[in-house]
Amino acid sequence: MAGSHALGRHLVLVGFMGAGKSTVGAEVARRLGRPFRDVDRDLESVHGPIGELFEREGEAAFREVEARFVSEARANREPSVIAVGGGAVEIPGLLDGEDALVVLLEVDVETAWARVRGSGRPLARDEPELRRRFELRTPLYEQVADRRARDADGVVLAAAGIRFAPHSEASGDALVADEHVAVLHGLDATHLVPAGEAAKTVEQAERLWRALRLERGSRLVAVGGGSTTDLAGFVAATHLRGIDWVAVPSTLVGQVDAAIGGKVGIDLPEGKNLVGAFHWPAETLVDTALLETLPEEERRNGLAEVVKTGLLAGERLWALGTEEQVTRCAAFKAAVCLRDPLDRGERGQLNLGHTFAHALEAGSGFELPHGRAVALGLLAALRLSGLEEEARSVEELLRPGRVRVDRDAAWAALQRDKKAEDGRVRLVLLEGPGAPRVGVAVASDEVRAALDALIE
Repeated sequence: MAGSHALGRHLVLVGFMGAGKSTVGAEVARRLGRPFRDVDRDLESVHGPIGELFEREGEAAFREVEARFVSEARANREPSVIAVGGGAVEIPGLLDGEDALVVLLEVDVETAWARVRGSGRPLARDEPELRRRFELRTPLYEQVADRRARDADGVVLAAAGIRFAPHSEASGDALVADEHVAVLHGLDATHLVPAGEAAKTVEQAERLWRALRLERGSRLVAVGGGSTTDLAGFVAATHLRGIDWVAVPSTLVGQVDAAIGGKVGIDLPEGKNLVGAFHWPAETLVDTALLETLPEEERRNGLAEVVKTGLLAGERLWALGTEEQVTRCAAFKAAVCLRDPLDRGERGQLNLGHTFAHALEAGSGFELPHGRAVALGLLAALRLSGLEEEARSVEELLRPGRVRVDRDAAWAALQRDKKAEDGRVRLVLLEGPGAPRVGVAVASDEVRAALDALIE
């Protein structure tokens, strides 16, 4: 899907003067680990202040120089964040092309004038002229923009192809839905799958492969929790060697974690997510209204992932209201995944607590709710990190208790964890909140003791 996300492409910020492209662009570049190019500043470093160039050469000549600098920035093959001047949209065709995702950083005209008046910019000296230019450029911004945002979180979400909108806006050629969600929300699903982990099986994947009647250019839509999007995304990755798909997560787990980042897969009896692929959704559509019908147990499952994200970010994200909580968590994960889309480095931090969680799930025959397993896994990781105060806080907040699972099966699953290297389990631990350590080797007896402490 052209214009869906910035994976492997430049991220270009457009918007009227005063929108904050330079400030937001620098922050987004930092979060995504990308170079930042501010075209206005680059231009000034060569030609001097824009106002003087504008007056000396005239607007037409200035636009020619601006176009050259924009083209040079986009010619760099390394995906970058590029902020362009407010008038770049007036240059026909300059922002066309598949090499970039264009995000409109929105600002209203009153705010723009308040920010730029007296700044010395060529068009910031005359309010009527500024307003005229604002009206002129507004449809041009709409024409070139693939996405829209108002702040750094919004730009990061746009870069990941994540859009907050009613779930009814999702469109595709076939719909896979959790059978409970389909009934609850009156979805006309062409393919129903079981709720929860029961969906993530070889049998369910085969059933979908054989039932789908799609072409290479088709798009599959998945509505449901993390298990539904994991299954449907994996089927989309492998059906006809790969088709587009759209994730519509209906649970808190899905909206803050599972449906973000392109990791899709199914389980085997020996362990969770042992078969999978990286297949980024063409779009992830988040509708927080779907959470209003979420049972309390499912909300608590999602809260465990929120707590995990908060520990990684070093912020109390679990204390926020639902909309902001989902936004902040989704933006955090999206940024990590865009920095490391194939899980070759720092993306591993997102597995905080999950090595233990997946082992417990396998030891329960996948009957243990994912959120409770994550809560227990966080306790184990925090204790091994020596963060007893944080462990007590998590225990008080999530109250997971100890669980009754097959100890030997859980230990066997833990030893088969995908993050193991040279036969040794590698864990994500914390130096402190906001300071993760990835790939930490811990003695087997310590890991086994931490696992056993979670089991009745």
